[in-house]
Amino acid sequence: MIDLLLTSSIAIGLLTWSLIARWYVLPWMWNKSLVDALTPLLLLNALRYVGLAFLIPGVTAEALDPRFAAPAAWGDFAAAVLALIALLALRKSWSAAGVLVGIFNVFGALDLINAVLQGLRYTIDGQLGATYFIPALFVPALLVAHVVIAIVQLRHRSTSHRVAAATSAR
Repeated sequence: MIDLLLTSSIAIGLLTWSLIARWYVLPWMWNKSLVDALTPLLLLNALRYVGLAFLIPGVTAEALDPRFAAPAAWGDFAAAVLALIALLALRKSWSAAGVLVGIFNVFGALDLINAVLQGLRYTIDGQLGATYFIPALFVPALLVAHVVIAIVQLRHRSTSHRVAAATSAR
C-alpha cells in the first residue's frame, strides 16, 4: 500500500500542475516574447540542484539505492546547470539559444523520466524521508514545465515562420 502513495502523489501532481499550466501559465505566455515566456520556466529548472539531497545521509530516512540516488541527484544537477546556460544564452540573445534550450529540455525531461522510473523500481516511499516532496511535488511541476517549454518553442518557431513567409511574400 505504501508504494502507491508516491505514484498517486505524482499522478495528482501531474494533473494539478497541468491544469495550472493550461489555465494560467500558457494564456499568460501567449502574448510574451520567447525570452519572457521561457525565463521563469528555466529559472524553475535551475532549482533542480535540490536533487542532490538524495545523496545526503539524514535527509533521506535511510541511504537510498545508488542505482536511483546517484543518477537522480547528478542528473538533476546537470539539468540545473544546463538550464542556467540556456537561460544565459536566451537572455544574451546568443544565436545558439534556441538549440541550447532544446538540448536542456530534452536532457531534463529524459532525466526526470529516468529518475521516476528508477525511483519507483529501486526505492520504497518510506526511504525517501524529507526528500519525498521532490518527486511528489517538484517532479510533476518540472515535467509539466518541460512540456510547456516545448509548446512555447514550437509555437514561437511556427509564428516566426509565418511572419517570415508573410514578409517575403510582400
